[in-house]
Amino acid sequence: MNAVEIEEAVSALAEQPFDAEEFPYLFLLAFGNKDTTIKRLRATKGSTNASDIPGAVLQRNNIHLATCPPGEVTRTLTALRDSPATSKAKAKFILATDGETFEAEELDTGETVACAYADFPNHFGAFLPLAGITTVKQIRESSFDIRATSKLNRLYVELLKDNPDWGTADRRHDMNHFMARLIFCFFAEDTDIFQEGHSFTNTVDTMTERDSSNTHEVIGELFRAMNTPTAERKKAGIARYADRFPYVNGGLFSGSPEVPHFSKIARSYLIHIGALDWTKINPDIFGSMIQAVADDEERGALGMHYTSVPNILKVLNPLFLDDLRARLNEADSNARMLLNLRKRMARIRVFDPACGSGNFLVIAYKEMRAIEAEINSRRGEADRPSEIPLTNFRGIELRDFPAEIARLALIIAEFQCDVLYRGQKLALADFLPLNKENWITCGNALRLDWLSICPPTGTGVKHRAEDLFHTPLDQPQIDFDNEGGETYICGNPPYLGAKKKSSAQAEDMDAVGLGNAQLLDYVCAFIVKGLSLVGQEKCRMALVSTSSICQGEQVSLLWPKIFSQASIAFAYRPFRWANSAANNAGVYCTIIGLEAEENKTKLLFYDEQAQECQSIAPYLISGPKVVCEPRDKPISNISPMKMGSNPVDGKRLILDEESIKSVLENNPHAAKFIKKYGGTQELISGNSRWCLWVSDADAPEATAIPEIRRIVDKCRSYREGAGRDARKAARRPYAFCYSTYEEQDFIQVGNTIGNGFDYVPADLKKSGYVSNHAAFTIYGKCLIEFSLVVSTMHRVWAETIAGRLGNGIRYGNTVVYNTFPLPTLTDKMKADLTRCAEDILLAREAHFPATIAELYDPEKMPADLREAHDRNDEVLERIYIGRRFRNDTERLEKLFDLYTKMTAGTGSKKKVKA
Repeated sequence: MNAVEIEEAVSALAEQPFDAEEFPYLFLLAFGNKDTTIKRLRATKGSTNASDIPGAVLQRNNIHLATCPPGEVTRTLTALRDSPATSKAKAKFILATDGETFEAEELDTGETVACAYADFPNHFGAFLPLAGITTVKQIRESSFDIRATSKLNRLYVELLKDNPDWGTADRRHDMNHFMARLIFCFFAEDTDIFQEGHSFTNTVDTMTERDSSNTHEVIGELFRAMNTPTAERKKAGIARYADRFPYVNGGLFSGSPEVPHFSKIARSYLIHIGALDWTKINPDIFGSMIQAVADDEERGALGMHYTSVPNILKVLNPLFLDDLRARLNEADSNARMLLNLRKRMARIRVFDPACGSGNFLVIAYKEMRAIEAEINSRRGEADRPSEIPLTNFRGIELRDFPAEIARLALIIAEFQCDVLYRGQKLALADFLPLNKENWITCGNALRLDWLSICPPTGTGVKHRAEDLFHTPLDQPQIDFDNEGGETYICGNPPYLGAKKKSSAQAEDMDAVGLGNAQLLDYVCAFIVKGLSLVGQEKCRMALVSTSSICQGEQVSLLWPKIFSQASIAFAYRPFRWANSAANNAGVYCTIIGLEAEENKTKLLFYDEQAQECQSIAPYLISGPKVVCEPRDKPISNISPMKMGSNPVDGKRLILDEESIKSVLENNPHAAKFIKKYGGTQELISGNSRWCLWVSDADAPEATAIPEIRRIVDKCRSYREGAGRDARKAARRPYAFCYSTYEEQDFIQVGNTIGNGFDYVPADLKKSGYVSNHAAFTIYGKCLIEFSLVVSTMHRVWAETIAGRLGNGIRYGNTVVYNTFPLPTLTDKMKADLTRCAEDILLAREAHFPATIAELYDPEKMPADLREAHDRNDEVLERIYIGRRFRNDTERLEKLFDLYTKMTAGTGSKKKVKA
């Protein structure tokens, strides 16, 4: 269950008559527990209920809850807290209720909920961990946003059911615009903008028929009034019940006042939504949640799409907010310095080219208003109107509904800031009518001219909307005086790996000059597009990106373009970007701040600390702008590494035990055509598969065996219907399509490094084993190479420059092994490394039949094997600097320094074509 589904279930529970005996089980059901789980808790024998309090229910590792007689809630909660069973079962929460009062506590944090029973759905966000949903404080404290999203979604779906034409492409904008109008009205009536309490909801409730037949007419008249100036209302014939509503303007209510028809259910939903307390709306995240209401594909994850404030501030703080705060601290109470800072802030533009519902713009605006408010307070001008215009917060959004919600979120944020810093009276006085100006453009950011939307200082602005909620793209140029201002580009553009891009998105990549680099993630197009602005005076850019743009082949495709126009101002080492999704593994991201200026100190963030650097490399370490190009041969004097053999056979040549038994049953001599076979999975697990392995010379003998002939014929049929290379190989259906096999011992190296591995997986394989293309091979008695591959130095190098694959690292021969820098080895060094490799293999053998997965479990790794690896690391690291390295950072600095020296002047002779 997602958060919205849980909210619906909790709300339904609160609306039912209170049943003391059933409440604990119904509460657990509302948070996604299965019927079988509840059945086991109810059972009289073999029950999983661990409670030691009569009538209470204790679910291990989750919650201890009880109902009680009236007036006994606090005493019962204390009993639950003091219960030995609560501690023994590691309960996260305790909860007590008598059907009138509701009290609960999160035991780890001490955070409590105390409210009337009917109001406990307002606090459901505090209990989301019960459903396995990791939450941030922002969500726990703002359950309203999820509740409002849930109810608006139900209204939206119900309206489309009764007005199917409003769900078509031609009318979808009308429907979305209607929802934006409703949200504004709900907010306005609860914040005194309408000045008569719940006037909008009450008017609809009072003036519409209970059968809902005229609901659309009443709402349409209210909208018409809000679009008509007071002096013109008599002439316009505005109904008396609508005439008391203020003139809103700003384009929100302009255009057609048409409203979809309401069923009785839809009317009921609207009244319930109006009954919510809309003063609690949080524009920071509400917009991201509500935008899914209008998206059929996203509605399944409704309420789960948002970017948390802490993550947004990871972008905005080092981009420009930290500097503003530093200038504020420096100014102290100096009136002139404070005034200059305020003037500077009024000219700052914040631009999000993929703004969605405006999260980054809203947070930037609110943080800047907080700084401005402090300036005004120190200058004794607390009531002064803000000089930070919403028009300086600009965005581009592909879909029209999120674009409308972004505008609405900024309007709400502005009003809330005015109330907070200037008071309700002054905020209301300046709020209506809404300003017509608008700087949120609806369109494809990769096909629009960013300089025309967010131009350098002192130039004209071409894209300007006629009013707040309509944004045509063909607009006359107007003048905009912002001389001396700064521009900051920020946001969280769509990631999309190379294989997930649509044809239209591939064309977008081509439009920004990346047509020959389709291996790049889609987010790279936004980075490259923004370089033209970063090159302008006083402009910096920081976008959330996939960590893969700083790893593997993408580095050589992207970073030379970046470094030709910009340098890294700050960066975050890869971290998991996860928010509030249940069981969400998240995606590994980085944030890279770019600027044209070279001579500033750079900041590299990792593990909650910031390292000052003279330069940051594209691999997100302190170091020069080095790009490791994929190479077809090692730069060091080591044996070559090849990819394993690829059958391209639709698994026809890969044999299971039944197939082997069938072949050998009547033909024992066919055993010579069967070899052990495997890749990384088999390397780690210790299991093996088998394959048919027939040379050209042996083909007549092998295919004379009926069972082998059937396998070969199936392979031929598959290849004849497959791709071009496979069709060519159909002439040799008994053999692998691509073979790198050699009849000798070899080192097999895994093509992925799991998150739990401290070493690159590798092992010595005997002659006759066929390594598939899911692993790499180093043929020969290559114990020196084995020592290198399983070293900490090599693992650190791989983690830094290789790409990610799921939750692991994608190892590569051209990207990692061939670029690995190694000093020239003396005979003694070679002998020492050979001995270290032998010690590691002997330590493994001592624990036979333990697999690599078992041996290299970080918590279970045998002491003798760990000691063998430590000796190997010490011998190798002394070759580099005469001692052990202190940490991975020092290792990388040495490796990149050596790489730079070893590749200086080599040009592109050894590069691999991407």
